[in-house]
Parts: sequence; structure tokens; C-alpha cells
Amino acid sequence: MTKINYFPLLFLASFLFIVSCQTKNKDGQTDTYTAGVIKISVDESFKPIIQEELDVFEAQFPNAGIVPKYTDEVEAINDLLKDSVRVAIVTRGLSKAEEDFMKSKKFAPKSYKLATDAIALISNNQNPDSIITVSEIRSILTGEIKNWKDIYPTSKLGKITVVFDNPNSSTIRYAIDSICNGKPLSKELNAQKTNTDVINFVSQTPGSIGVIGVNWLGNTSDTTNLSFNKKIRVMAVSNEAVATIENSYKPFQAYLFYGYYPLTRSVYIILNDPRGALPSGLTSFLTSDRGQRIILKSGLVPATQPIRIVNIKDE
Repeated sequence: MTKINYFPLLFLASFLFIVSCQTKNKDGQTDTYTAGVIKISVDESFKPIIQEELDVFEAQFPNAGIVPKYTDEVEAINDLLKDSVRVAIVTRGLSKAEEDFMKSKKFAPKSYKLATDAIALISNNQNPDSIITVSEIRSILTGEIKNWKDIYPTSKLGKITVVFDNPNSSTIRYAIDSICNGKPLSKELNAQKTNTDVINFVSQTPGSIGVIGVNWLGNTSDTTNLSFNKKIRVMAVSNEAVATIENSYKPFQAYLFYGYYPLTRSVYIILNDPRGALPSGLTSFLTSDRGQRIILKSGLVPATQPIRIVNIKDE
């Protein structure tokens, strides 16, 4: 009796299965839940943490490739609306008009909270004054306060120079909506191109204040997340009428978690993936235990993981 060799048949079946998974769908896309190549758009404020997330994801799923576009929030949302990407990581959900537009294209986008972030205020290391109230920040941003001595009478630094990353950033929107309560910003404010540019400018300009996402300020040599980049000074912010050391807080993880630090915002993943392919696989990873632990390690507050509480008031 002739013995049948099933190996070639099994090999052929496996090959056909792989090919079928990679065959283009009607929309021309070839990715699956854990394989393929996709583009995503990410608010540049979160480049350090998202890049780390993508490195781990691609190591876990070597057949997957994620091509990030780090840009301003306005462009990230527009990329999603144009269907250039199926994942955007930003600091707001879609507006009703944007949702209606997506629905008119037969899409049903979903939003998932990824983390809690903070807007940090940074000053030059030569500036000895490092506490400030939200009210004072508002007056600086709207142009009502223009000189350091208006806040600190003994200051010799002169005019306050405020710098942001770029005009379309989520940081600018936060400043207008959440700090200035809708009032327009002073025309004297300065926009750089990236968060790195803001840090470099402030480190070289004694009279400046930088407004920046806290994700950019980590001290890479400190695994406890209890210190910041030594090139600049991170200011402590108070919600009270007068800032004191006791009522002012820096954007440490624990203070974000408990709400002591007043300038916080949420980070969202906006997903538009009707096929449930690689964009859904990436979103699942980012919101999973492993993905959230990367958020935890970064110093932001993860959406689903507990944080380690330590005494950091005197840092």
C-alpha cells in the first residue's frame, strides 16, 4: 500500500491561507489584525511615548509595520477625515460636524482614552522664580502681563517671551480653550516648529516661558519619573489666588492622577477601521496592559493602570 505524503498538501494549504489574508480587499488594503503596513497620524506632543509604543508593538508583531506621521493636531484630524489614515492620536474627540462628515462617508469612528497628559510651563535655569498661578498664566498669554516684575517685583529679567511649538498645535488650542477661557492669545507670542525647538529656545533665553507637553520633559537617566530635563526649569502651578510653595505643583504623575496639577488634558485614539484590521490591532495593544504600562513608565497617567504614589512634593 502506497504511503501518502501529506506535507506538500499542508504546505500548499498554509501558503494559500497566507496569500488569502494578504489579498487586497475591495478598499485596496492588505493589512490584517497583526500584519501589514499602515500609516497613522500623531500629535507631535506625544512623539516620545508613541514611538516607544510602536517599537514594542512591532517587536511583538514582526509582520506589522506602523508608519507614524508626527504633526500638529489640526493636520492629524484632517488626515483622518480625508481617510489618509485610520488612526489618529490627539487630545480631543471629533466634533459633531466632523462626526457627521464621517458618517456621510459611511464610516463610524470610535474614540478611546489612552492617557492623561499635562501642559508644562518651562523657564530658563537662570530664572530663580518657579511658581505661578493659573490666573497669572492667563494674563501673560492674553498680553495683560508683559514683564517678569509684574509677577515677581524683584525680578531683573525684563520682558516675558512666551513660546509654543506651532500655531496649529493642541497646546495652542488648550491655552485658548482651557487656560484663557476662549479669549484670544496675545499677538506677541512666539511659535517654534517642534517641542524640541521650544526646549532649546527656553534653555538659551533667560526671560522666556515655554508651553509644552510634559511628555517631552522626561529625564532619561531617571527611571522613577521624579525629575525633569535638566536643560530647563519646570515651573510649579497653583490654582489659588496667590502661589506658594505649599499650594503649587509640578506636573508629576501622582499630581496629574489626583488632580492637584491644574493643567491636564486627555489623550485619545480615534479609530476608523470598519474591517477590524491592523489599526484595530494597534489600538488594542495601546489600550492593553502592556501598552498602558509603557504609558505608566513614561510619566503620564494611563487610562486603565494604577500608578505608584510617592512623596515628591519637595523635588
